Amino acid sequence: MVKRLGRVDYEPALEAMRLFTAERTRDTPDEIWLLEHPPVYTLGQAGRPEHLLNNDAGIPLVKIDRGGQITYHGPGQLVVYLLLDLPRRRLKVRELVNLMEQAIIDTLADYGLAAVRKDGAPGVYIDGAKIAALGLRVKSGCSYHGLCLNVDADLTPFLSINPCGYEGLKTIRMRDFGIDETVQGAGECLLSHLQRLLPPPFEQPAEAPTMSAPP
Repeated sequence: MVKRLGRVDYEPALEAMRLFTAERTRDTPDEIWLLEHPPVYTLGQAGRPEHLLNNDAGIPLVKIDRGGQITYHGPGQLVVYLLLDLPRRRLKVRELVNLMEQAIIDTLADYGLAAVRKDGAPGVYIDGAKIAALGLRVKSGCSYHGLCLNVDADLTPFLSINPCGYEGLKTIRMRDFGIDETVQGAGECLLSHLQRLLPPPFEQPAEAPTMSAPP
């Protein structure tokens, strides 16, 4: 199931992801959420606060339960949350990360941009600058959080952090390459690649009925 949520405050979206994951059962369909957030910094569960260099703009900082360090979300940035039952799709976490990166790389290729992975630094890069970031949480085999792609975002807030914990890491956006696209348009393109690359869920065997004791 795909949900196109528009612009959503970060903390309500986080709580909705947590609740969905906590309450889902073996039969709950997976969901992919496409959205944007108002300006917010998020700090991963092992994140170091010193990677926020200054916050003169007063952007909210939210400590969260994904992996990774600090990043920025804001208007003009596509956010995709993947709420997936990984065992049901026979996916390991590393395989999901690779799949997400490939979907972004394929999306950017559709716009004529040559993007790559970087060893030891999850995300997607063009000429050493980061255009997309990833961060996941997996609980009881089910993922939440996901990825973000800079489409036409204001990159100024990235100057106040060490993006993803890397000092001096340059961030870029599709707009920097003359790509005139909306967040919604980029989202549909990325969604098509995610759906193409994700293995379909297999049906889990039904639980055997409980046999009553003979009279």
